[in-house]
Amino acid sequence: MSTTETSDVIGAVPPASSEATLMTQMLAGFQVSQALYVVAKLNIATKLAKGPRPLGSLAEETGADEDALRRLLRTLAPLGLFRHGGHDTVEVTSFGELLSASHPASLRDAALYWMETHYQPFNELLGTVTTGKPAAEILYGKPFFEWLAEDSERAALLTGAMANVTSGLRAGMFDGYALPKGQTVADIGGADGTVMAELLGRDTDRQGVVFDLPHVVSDAHEVLRARGLADRIEVVGGDFFDGVPTADVYVLSYILHDWDDASCGKILGSIARAASPGARLVVIEAVLPEGDAPHLAKMIDLTMLAMLTGRERTAEEYEALLSDAGFAFDRILPTPSPFSVIEATLR
Repeated sequence: MSTTETSDVIGAVPPASSEATLMTQMLAGFQVSQALYVVAKLNIATKLAKGPRPLGSLAEETGADEDALRRLLRTLAPLGLFRHGGHDTVEVTSFGELLSASHPASLRDAALYWMETHYQPFNELLGTVTTGKPAAEILYGKPFFEWLAEDSERAALLTGAMANVTSGLRAGMFDGYALPKGQTVADIGGADGTVMAELLGRDTDRQGVVFDLPHVVSDAHEVLRARGLADRIEVVGGDFFDGVPTADVYVLSYILHDWDDASCGKILGSIARAASPGARLVVIEAVLPEGDAPHLAKMIDLTMLAMLTGRERTAEEYEALLSDAGFAFDRILPTPSPFSVIEATLR
């Protein structure tokens, strides 16, 4: 082919469209998530939190190959996580600091949890969509939570990730919110107690209970001691499918979305058996909006599809779920976060 012919052919090819560029970036998303995982695992953002560092010393301290680290951070810099300066120095941005262990809204533990427990199952997503079986169950050969509980380090990853979500994505969620009346408040599935600490830390006249599986709730003792709440909030181990403590107000923070309708009915049934008529229920979830508008709940629902039997739900679906379990639906309160507060009363 002549030079003229080559020029004619090249000239006939349109430049890459913005849609094609966007699609390419989306297809490459798995590379970005793994790069962020490496940053979190090697604690790179944490080590840069005090200021810029020469790349060589950063590589030495993190145990990384200097050239490989340089290329990794060069890839993430245009995404707003890092900045390069003179003399081969690098610094972390305020956005990148979200992967620092020292940041008050850190998502480092969430990055470790998702990449070490969720990443591989998503390779089985095709199987999920064609069979309806969670990808995690296909990969691990058992339900995800059962697999997670078999290893204490995996369970610790979950606790850390949920604490990250509480302090990060849910920041400001309870600003201006007052729990329904009732002397004793029980957080069912309360993990390390951070939600209960936030709710009762400003409500000094009430008593609380943090209830979860024994190996999960054990971390709550230290959290509550650190907040000066150990004398008012009891830590109780148990299984919410078997039974829950008696209380006046029950909190289910980010629990129901983990389970299918039948399992949710069992959890709510445990509460109904333990409580008296008129007891109040506070459900904290990301409520699915109608239509095609973007919302975090829609992406979380894909996680539920691949990892568990649960799902995100619309307001109408939550109302039906609660009604079937014997609760009167009271109201939904939007918050500054992606999550909403749903209140109901035991009939």
